[in-house]
Amino acid sequence: MFGAFERAVAFRYLRARKGERFVSVIAIFSLVGIALGVATLIIVMSVMNGFRAELLGRILGLNGHLGIYAQHGGPLPDFDAIVARVKGLPGVVSATPVVEGQVLFTSDYGGAAGGIARGIRPEDLRAKEVIAGNIRLGSLAAFQGEDAIVIGTRLAQKMRLTVGDRITLVSPQGRATVIGTVPRVRAYRIAALFEAGMQEYDSGFVFLPLEAAQIYFQAPGAVTQIEVFVTNPDRVNAVTREIGAAFAQGPPIRVLDWQQSNSAFFNAVQVERNVMFLILTLIIIVAAFNIVSSLIMLVKDKGRDIAILRTVGATRGAILRIFLLCGASVGVVGTAAGAAIGLVFCRYIEDIRQALQALSGTELFSPEIYFLTRLPAVVDMHEVMQVIGMGLFLSLLATVYPSWRAARTDPVVALRNE
Repeated sequence: MFGAFERAVAFRYLRARKGERFVSVIAIFSLVGIALGVATLIIVMSVMNGFRAELLGRILGLNGHLGIYAQHGGPLPDFDAIVARVKGLPGVVSATPVVEGQVLFTSDYGGAAGGIARGIRPEDLRAKEVIAGNIRLGSLAAFQGEDAIVIGTRLAQKMRLTVGDRITLVSPQGRATVIGTVPRVRAYRIAALFEAGMQEYDSGFVFLPLEAAQIYFQAPGAVTQIEVFVTNPDRVNAVTREIGAAFAQGPPIRVLDWQQSNSAFFNAVQVERNVMFLILTLIIIVAAFNIVSSLIMLVKDKGRDIAILRTVGATRGAILRIFLLCGASVGVVGTAAGAAIGLVFCRYIEDIRQALQALSGTELFSPEIYFLTRLPAVVDMHEVMQVIGMGLFLSLLATVYPSWRAARTDPVVALRNE
């Protein structure tokens, strides 16, 4: 498409000589602008992808892909039969009976916090990778009996507790006595500390053995829900329909999947991601306008050269391709540099965050606000290619008008005005 003559002239125009540095400086700023725009867009999209993936993995890793509840609330009796039946359905990986309730945490060292106490069988807790794979102190081997409890590291720090200490659970649903309603209070010995990596769970969730939770919440032989994990969380609706059909003639149940439970949260993340994409695209558009201005100034500056080239036989097409190549070179180099910077930044984003925090002495990514303890980044190569394609397209589009204007330059008029 571009001949040797056109490439030689175009690259000659891109190299600054004495008296021509202003145009080259604008071209350099255009290149830097496109590089920063592409890099920023790749980084932000990757962080948003990582943020969604981390939240989805941690929320679903702890809560299950769908939950089975009693139709009108309350305890769910005969849960073992329901679990066995659900496990036999296609697409179901596991089904876990759970007793859950809100409690108040207190300790002998002072302090109090509200949270969720969840009763689960020891073997089921060991199967939860988000908990079993993140035990920071103690062991799940001690998670058994009626006196064991597993709590998060942030809750332990807040209440100054460690393995072997006791934490007291106070339930707002007390028992009725002759003197009125008395809250249920029970102290448990801490068997292990976990760190799921999500602030909400590490500071507000504790786990009890299922039998101990049934005694504490006064639900003998029953559970509050059954957590179900499926092979593909994005196609959980099909499993929901299977469960509904299987129990159409059985005990009255209600099925709630993760999309219904967390729809507002994940929709907000998706909307924020789309808005960030549109806003950051403006950086590339602004850089493309810089290419337009730099090429227009280059055409104005090279009016005499264009006239001479036309008089010695250069066609309008050749002039058009020369200036297209000038602008395209800036766009291609800027886009390639931006993509490289963005990918490298995403690869070492957590190390960069830690270094910036150490230099500034401030916390750049608060777990209390963003729910996560580390800055995630998941690079989607399909999205990266879209960003690169958009950068190249806008860069090439920006060169069309200045190049067309250069090709239409009348050599007689250009030389007369010199």
